[in-house]
Amino acid sequence: MRTVAEPVPAPDAVSTGALMGVDFSTAPRRAKPIVVAHGRRAGAVVRLDALEPIHDLPGFDALLRRPGPWVGGFDLPFGLPRELVQSLGWPTAWAALMAHYAGLTRAQVRDTFAAFCAARPAGAKFAHRACDGPAGSSPSMKWVNPPVAYMLHAAVPRLLASGVHLPSVHAGDATRVALEAYPGLLARELIGRRSYKSDDRARQTPERLIARKDLVDALEQGRTRLGLRLKLSHAQRDALVADASGDRLDAVLCLLQAAWAAGQPNWGLPQDVDPLEGWIVSAERPA
Repeated sequence: MRTVAEPVPAPDAVSTGALMGVDFSTAPRRAKPIVVAHGRRAGAVVRLDALEPIHDLPGFDALLRRPGPWVGGFDLPFGLPRELVQSLGWPTAWAALMAHYAGLTRAQVRDTFAAFCAARPAGAKFAHRACDGPAGSSPSMKWVNPPVAYMLHAAVPRLLASGVHLPSVHAGDATRVALEAYPGLLARELIGRRSYKSDDRARQTPERLIARKDLVDALEQGRTRLGLRLKLSHAQRDALVADASGDRLDAVLCLLQAAWAAGQPNWGLPQDVDPLEGWIVSAERPA
């Protein structure tokens, strides 16, 4: 039987406390770190305080265990599609599912999901979560381009072990709140489908540079439905625009989503979120 976690209101101490946005990497290293955007909100203004690189997964574990109050937006899926889980006969309680999933190797994840897709008709290969359509996100079972299934595999067991609170999914320390964010949702609102990043040097074009400039300008001017304006120093603005990988900018986009959620009842999440799937913060449930 499906159950829904009780909604937990955003306490005032957290909504005015530390905020962070996290651009996650499954294999962080100096050339490609996890990037954390730290900030704080005052009214409709979100100030970027610092950009912190984390070069290994133990560093990510330490980040999660930093004392609260804080609210973080994490660019990675927190759940799997219910359709997929039920089809595979996996546990349908979130914590048990994550324990089962963490016990698989990446090769087992790939082979299991590939077999699931192979048995389905063209155009409907992947199972989707309810939030994928509203957010425009990739299915969390996708193992290539982008490999978000591996991001879930690497990160979510760490979230669970750290004891953070995952609203509508899993209860934990209410002073350390982790929300699923998706920078593409906010970026598309501001610059449409224009690409603004690439890890491939050959694709780090002037057009993508212009797109990053336009995106940063829009964030500073507060042109999003979130009603928030980003406050940057000149050096910070230059750093966001210059990062052709887009990792720093993605972390900042997650920071804005976390800042919005911190001021919303129930963290801005729908009341009927499927706790097995989770929900991407600021994605709007269709009417």
